[in-house]
Amino acid sequence: MMMVEVTLGSTGITVNKNGFGALPIQRISKEQAVALVRRAYEGGMHFFDTARFYTDSEEKLGIAFEGMREQVFLASKTMALNADDFRKQLDESLQNLKTDYLDIYQFHNPPFCPKPGDGSGLYEAMLEAKEQGKIRHIGISNHRLKVAHEAIDSGLYETLQFPFCYLATEYELELVDKCRQKNMGFIAMKGLSGGLLTNSAAAYAFLAQFDHVLPIWGIQREGELDEFLSYIENPPEMTEDIKAEIAKDKAELGSDFCRSCGYCMPCPVGIEINNCARMSQLIRRSPSELQLTPEVQAKMMKVKECKHCGACKKKCPFGLDTPTLLEKNLKDYEDILAGRVTL
Repeated sequence: MMMVEVTLGSTGITVNKNGFGALPIQRISKEQAVALVRRAYEGGMHFFDTARFYTDSEEKLGIAFEGMREQVFLASKTMALNADDFRKQLDESLQNLKTDYLDIYQFHNPPFCPKPGDGSGLYEAMLEAKEQGKIRHIGISNHRLKVAHEAIDSGLYETLQFPFCYLATEYELELVDKCRQKNMGFIAMKGLSGGLLTNSAAAYAFLAQFDHVLPIWGIQREGELDEFLSYIENPPEMTEDIKAEIAKDKAELGSDFCRSCGYCMPCPVGIEINNCARMSQLIRRSPSELQLTPEVQAKMMKVKECKHCGACKKKCPFGLDTPTLLEKNLKDYEDILAGRVTL
């Protein structure tokens, strides 16, 4: 089979339909991370997405690609909310990545869509950076449908990064189609829904149906990388078996589940919401012993301290009733621990 390539809208960036999401490499050593991303490059992955917010992820990519900058496409993000912080974070990213330019620079999940004249100075700073040659293309990453629509409608952005997987609703599908119509690049994050989906072939086959969408897979282990590299030569296609797998997962998970985006954090009483609110799914979809350790049990028992302040519910970009989800997951977890429910 032929290798599948994607062009990101008007940017002209054309790469294999396998991008590398560099958030997880924060969790491994520098040596492991450098070896992993170099192997990804050698295997055919040439698009790497990171962020200033991802601790040392940028630094690790910088070491890996020093002396071969022109061979890869690097995208990063800023959580700055004013022009001064924007310039500071951009310079830090360039220094960490050992480069003098970024192929795509994205606003990182801002609560509003930055535009010229909005008073924040953010978009003006982005344009200034582009004029200086520090960035080549302007993008935005978000988890809020309203902000995403505004970004597309504005015509100010060349790429949109948004969660998109085979659990997508009509709302995400509308965004994807709208980007196609506007010739705007769509970067799909959370193609495995934060670890809830375990069939990477099904995840790939679903996204392969959208020829303008570039998935970025969050990769931390060699085994994970091997799976996605194998799809470069042999891209999975939508078969009846894969359709059945997708239908089963959609029926089981529905739409009322935590995507683990973490934007509800921090919790005032220290609950690890982004994992506790989806523990029922995690414990059934990954090796259960990983979720039954004393450390995880302690984190789940912390849910009992919830003050029902509603802060997490207000911040959830998917409109979930997070306190209720936490309670349901705690009850299920306690039932499993007590043997009232078997896995």
